[in-house]
Amino acid sequence: MFRPPPLLSLAALVVLLGACSPTVRVEAPEKPIEINMTVNIKHEILVKVEKDVQQLFDENKGLF
Repeated sequence: MFRPPPLLSLAALVVLLGACSPTVRVEAPEKPIEINMTVNIKHEILVKVEKDVQQLFDENKGLF
C-alpha cells in the first residue's frame, strides 16, 4: 500500500484549506440609507396644559 510522506500530506492539506477560505466583499448599498426621526411632542404639550391649569387654580383659590 502506498503511503505519501507526511510533508506532502501537510502541503496538500494547506492548499485545500486555503482554497476554501471565505471572502469578504464590501459594497455600497443600492438604496440610500433612510433614517426616520419621528419626534413625539405629546409630553411638551401636556406640560404646557398642566402649567396653564395650575395658574387657573392659583388665581381662583376661593372657588375650589
